[in-house]
Amino acid sequence: MKLHQNHFHKSRVVFKTIVILPVLFILTACAGKPLNPWTTESPPLALVPVADAGVDDRRGRFREVFCEVLESRGKEWPDYRPCEEALTRVADEPAGTGEPVDMGVSQQKLLALIVPGVGWECIEEWLEIDESVDDLLKSFGFQAELLEVDGLSGSANNARQIRDKIADLPAEFDDIPILLIGYSKGAPDILQAIVEYPELRERVVAVISASGAIGGSPLANAADQKDLNIIRRFPGANCSDGDGGAIDSLRPATRRSWLARNPLPDDIDYYSLVTYPNPDGISSVLRSTYKKLSQVDARNDSQLIYYDQVIPGSTLMGFLNADHWAVAVPIARSHSFIGSTFVDKNDYPREAMIEAVLRFVSEDMNRVETKAP
Repeated sequence: MKLHQNHFHKSRVVFKTIVILPVLFILTACAGKPLNPWTTESPPLALVPVADAGVDDRRGRFREVFCEVLESRGKEWPDYRPCEEALTRVADEPAGTGEPVDMGVSQQKLLALIVPGVGWECIEEWLEIDESVDDLLKSFGFQAELLEVDGLSGSANNARQIRDKIADLPAEFDDIPILLIGYSKGAPDILQAIVEYPELRERVVAVISASGAIGGSPLANAADQKDLNIIRRFPGANCSDGDGGAIDSLRPATRRSWLARNPLPDDIDYYSLVTYPNPDGISSVLRSTYKKLSQVDARNDSQLIYYDQVIPGSTLMGFLNADHWAVAVPIARSHSFIGSTFVDKNDYPREAMIEAVLRFVSEDMNRVETKAP
């Protein structure tokens, strides 16, 4: 009898998971509101090539670094795929430098703090993330830690949490430069933090947007916070309502108006890593939002259009051939049934990508220091 009860309980959990998993913006697929409504509130915009937007296009060098990491690690690291499949070539990608990639232990001590996106704290326990790769990263001289913020709060609230948690870091990190990596909404949360709290600039040397919602998402225009709050019913979810500002923080008018009013500090380096998947590489559960967002632009990752992921004036590292979840949310690794059915394009070499990002930024910082008088 106990065996049957356990089986029944597991079946209910799987069913709830299947139902609730798509909640993050999936409900907007049925919404009747226009994705980009008519408004006079958004600042004037111009869609221009990255070079005209002050973006340094260094995709060629990042490809060299990422390819070297992938081939050096081989199948040591999870979800290996050839480099040509891991990155999307867009138009005339600049050539690489041809310089060798240093694959040794990094001599430049850096602390990478990763700020996750909407709802992360609600599903983190369910994801059952294996942290064994952290030790491997440390063996190469890199250290990456998760900096958790409210999953359902707005960017202003989370910016304060970022400031507070950096201030509370152990004394052993006092002299170690910090890289802030923002995934999805984590990226605008970070930008707001470094603008509103100047004291962070004494410690933060670089900000990296990884599939970051820099310009917001048109999907948020058709969503309400109450839609997002359903994620609190996720099996094992442990998160509060927060301040209820997550959806508003993701609306394009909100993000673009904020960028127009808040110039980014010029004493920090900025990098952008963009998700630009082949349409065949979108997980089935995300295809409805991919199609919905394609009414604005088919070059999207199911949640964000590719050009809305670039920090103004940043260094463009590359376009990842991954949908919005595959780049950062390892659902398929711990939930094989869901991974083989609903989240069926979730395999991406995330650990190799993180190492490539850290090596690229570390190399770039060394390059700048070498050129400095």
